[in-house]
Amino acid sequence: MACLMAGQSHAEVKKPNLEKQNFDLAPKPCHHPPRAKAMISMFMQGGPSQIDLLDPKPLLNELHMQKFPGKIKYDNAAQASSKVFGSPWKFAKYGEHGTDVSELLPHLSEIVDDVLVIRSMHTGVNNHGQSIHAMNNGRPMQGRPALGSWLAYGLGTESESLPAYIAMTDPGGLPVEGVLNWSNGWLPSLYQGTVIRPVEPRILNLQPPAEMSGIIQRQYLELLSELNRKHAEKRPGELELQARIANFELAEKMQFSAEDATDLTQEAKETRQMYGLEDEATREFGERCLIARRLIERGVRFVQLFTKNQYWDHHGGIVKALPNSCRKIDQPAAALVRDLKQRGLLETTVVHWGGEMGRLPVIQNEANIGRDHNTYGFTQWVAGGGFKTGVHGATDEFGHHAVEGIVNHFDYHATLLHLFGLDATRLTYEQNAREQSLLDGQPGKVLSELIA
Repeated sequence: MACLMAGQSHAEVKKPNLEKQNFDLAPKPCHHPPRAKAMISMFMQGGPSQIDLLDPKPLLNELHMQKFPGKIKYDNAAQASSKVFGSPWKFAKYGEHGTDVSELLPHLSEIVDDVLVIRSMHTGVNNHGQSIHAMNNGRPMQGRPALGSWLAYGLGTESESLPAYIAMTDPGGLPVEGVLNWSNGWLPSLYQGTVIRPVEPRILNLQPPAEMSGIIQRQYLELLSELNRKHAEKRPGELELQARIANFELAEKMQFSAEDATDLTQEAKETRQMYGLEDEATREFGERCLIARRLIERGVRFVQLFTKNQYWDHHGGIVKALPNSCRKIDQPAAALVRDLKQRGLLETTVVHWGGEMGRLPVIQNEANIGRDHNTYGFTQWVAGGGFKTGVHGATDEFGHHAVEGIVNHFDYHATLLHLFGLDATRLTYEQNAREQSLLDGQPGKVLSELIA
């Protein structure tokens, strides 16, 4: 059939891979020269309200509490209202691009010339879990490798004593979908995200008991390494076994390097103040942002910081809740960009801020006003790593649908991998006799208009 359809005398048959596969975290060659070497993603789980933060819509204020004049895609019809809710917060233009920033983000306004505000993000799947997966693993479904896993698989790491991929959780709890946010999916477990906790000890079971320390531990680990090596030699191709041995060896090295990377007492007082470590409202997120910078300095490839479950999911009480959420992250996020820039790291480090969705322009829950989900046009910002600065894309006059320069999640991923020197269509892994990729057959394209 292949011969007849192709009009060829011989059908092309894919040759089996007869070479032994080996997976590790050693640095890998790129497909083309990279602009970015590392990434820090601040994932605002729940969905920040773009029309109250970075995408002002004056018409909403003109129509405040009047009936919405168009069609709305509600997620929660039971609490839905057709009344328009104008933003209670003022906007002003900042920087050489005249970027609109809400009064809720005063620190971002100070560094806005270093960021690209993307107002036209789109996943089109209006539930948290599905849209989180779309943004983090490429498809609105569970079981696939996260973005950090793909970068670790495709590029390895420049650090020999720290993981390539680190996830940093919130003290208030895990985000929606929990550990799936940093899952390796069907990639070897070597590429799964390593969790650093928000409280001490930040990495559990890192240090041995006192009676096992020193020469005793060294002799024990040497024997264990020899036994593991012999065990693995008899079982070639056992990828999970290889990954487990590699993880054990990495854990040994982390005993000396991880505590150093998370030790913030080494930082200058001015740096600690810049990240807001002396303010209770910003201290916790500031510590994580500062640790993220220290990890990137030490060769870690990808660090992702999460806010707690539904922290930005303001279905009700948005007038009080949104300012509190912004207060927690604004100063540390801006400090991270500023700090990377002054250290010469921003050019090669992508900084990302955003969630899985935005919010609707109408009221939800009239008794306790909030906004419902909106994945058809929402905002995130990125900085460094080859991204341009300014503003990209636009939503309609109500902030509901992206209408100009639409950035689907798969376009964002293709562009991001391109900046890391990777072709998204060539970064593949064979799973169940099928070539898998981050795009997974979606028409992701590199958006040159996002690149400096």
